[in-house]
Amino acid sequence: MAESSIQELRAQVDVINLQILELLNKRAVLASDIGKIQQQAGTTFYDPQRESQMLTALEQNNEGPFSNETVKALFKEIFRASLALEEKESKAKILVQRKSADERTIVTLPDGVTKIGDGGFAIVSGPCAVESYEEMDETAAVLAKRGVKVLRGMVFKPRTSPYDYQGMGEPGLKIARQVANKYGMFITSEIMDASQISMMSDYVDIFWVGARNMQNSFLLKAMGQVRQPVFLKRGLSATLEEFLYAAEYIVSSGNPNVILIERGIRTFEKATRNTLDIGGVAVMKLESHLPIIVDISHSAGRRDIAVPLARVAKASGADGLMVEVHPNPPVAMSDAKQQLYFHQFNQVMDAVEQLNVTSEPVAAK
Repeated sequence: MAESSIQELRAQVDVINLQILELLNKRAVLASDIGKIQQQAGTTFYDPQRESQMLTALEQNNEGPFSNETVKALFKEIFRASLALEEKESKAKILVQRKSADERTIVTLPDGVTKIGDGGFAIVSGPCAVESYEEMDETAAVLAKRGVKVLRGMVFKPRTSPYDYQGMGEPGLKIARQVANKYGMFITSEIMDASQISMMSDYVDIFWVGARNMQNSFLLKAMGQVRQPVFLKRGLSATLEEFLYAAEYIVSSGNPNVILIERGIRTFEKATRNTLDIGGVAVMKLESHLPIIVDISHSAGRRDIAVPLARVAKASGADGLMVEVHPNPPVAMSDAKQQLYFHQFNQVMDAVEQLNVTSEPVAAK
């Protein structure tokens, strides 16, 4: 008799479970519809006032046997699940979000041969800043011998102190372009303001948006209108989500050729200039189809650990490496401690060429 009663009660519980499931899914659909309207209006998914009102109403109507604390805890989990669903649906619409494992953006440079994001390991290198023709020429000659195709030609230097070297401006771009043409290389240079696009377009093959401008939405939108690809560096303290949304500004504005740069983030550690987020590189390879390269110069701020960082960068599945090189680093006008001597650069190249890894995203099963 007791067993029969238990089975009957369990049958009723099973029916209620299905009813609850049906109601939860109906609630999720309604929450999703609300989220879509909020997204169109540009408002946030989470409304703490609305959540408070719902919890108060539940408390007032709770007749037990669950306590108000238990009811609130249960419904908070339901609220969190609904919010996560809304955010997931929103992310699925982001253009830079990877929709399938085989989706990848391959950026092809003007020669039609050089590619970034095709499974190879691209090297972007050169001095921190253009200082003279001799400096650029001597450096480019060494880089070209190792097959480097993308040369840094930085002429606008956003420095922490207004009294530090700020760059040569357009005369520096002329030098960089002349040297790049001599060695069959491509020029990338940092843009500081949308007003510089017209002038810089005559010289650069790839625009470079620095860490300080990662969330400059006006500049990012302007980069969506240029014909050249864009290097986008992660901000000093930016989350990966913020990094992706910054890229979305460019892509959604019309330029699909964005290359992400992981350059380390600011933490409490002082042994290195920044903390290189290799885990972030792996996550971005899974989350986005955009190519990503690793900057081992600004992340470290020192040249004595360049080789192990380069190995780690390639082993992470990154699409390339950015490293600063100078003919005589100690006398460099900016970032002297992190720029490599030529022999150190060759050691880095030897190290990465010895590693045979893929840049395909690999998720744990």
